[in-house]
Amino acid sequence: MSTPAPAKPKLTLGRKKGPSEQAKKSQISYTNTVKPRGKSNRPQHTKPKEAGPTQVYVFNKPYMVLTQFTDADNRETLKDYIKVPDIYAAGRLDRDSEGLLLLTNNGRLQAKLTQPGEKTEKTYWVQVEGEPSPEKLNDLRYGVVLKDGSTLPAKVEIMTEPKVWPRIPPIRERQNIPTTWLAITIIEGRNRQVRRMTAHIGHPTLRLIRYRIGPWTLDNIQPGELVESSINVMN
Repeated sequence: MSTPAPAKPKLTLGRKKGPSEQAKKSQISYTNTVKPRGKSNRPQHTKPKEAGPTQVYVFNKPYMVLTQFTDADNRETLKDYIKVPDIYAAGRLDRDSEGLLLLTNNGRLQAKLTQPGEKTEKTYWVQVEGEPSPEKLNDLRYGVVLKDGSTLPAKVEIMTEPKVWPRIPPIRERQNIPTTWLAITIIEGRNRQVRRMTAHIGHPTLRLIRYRIGPWTLDNIQPGELVESSINVMN
């Protein structure tokens, strides 16, 4: 089945040079906005029961929220925001990262979205310290060698600062050291992969927002908001 061709997200000019091509918008219809916060009595399963028709939800994960429903240390988790029963995360997003997380009640779809062999593209908006040279960006495009092996080639472009919500607390910026926003698209999902990639080329990640997974994007979804998507990528 073919994936809808995405269209360019709206970005505002920031402090960095030159706009780049972004992950394009898909046409997504949303219903059933779910309001965040509060306690939940939902059962604590990790795999979908696959009861009834396939449901897919798009969640904009806030900074410092765990992508799980329980935590022994009483930190914020998905249960503080999500009240829909029997849906579970398709993949993970680091606690200190923000943005798109997919949840579904379909185990086959969950596997399809997370298995490396499926080659599902994920686009991240990444604010890094400094201004990477063209040569360093090419290193990311061709693949870099990390402790767990070489990364696959990535799509990497300099982008203008996106018009997104402020992070709380804000990033730590060093005086007289500029920052750069990059759009990085990969098909892998190693632990903290994008952060390790930018650190490898000498430009640590300061802020990381996942914007796109396959045909799903964050367009018009606020932090802590959950919406149901009409997209069905199952054959």
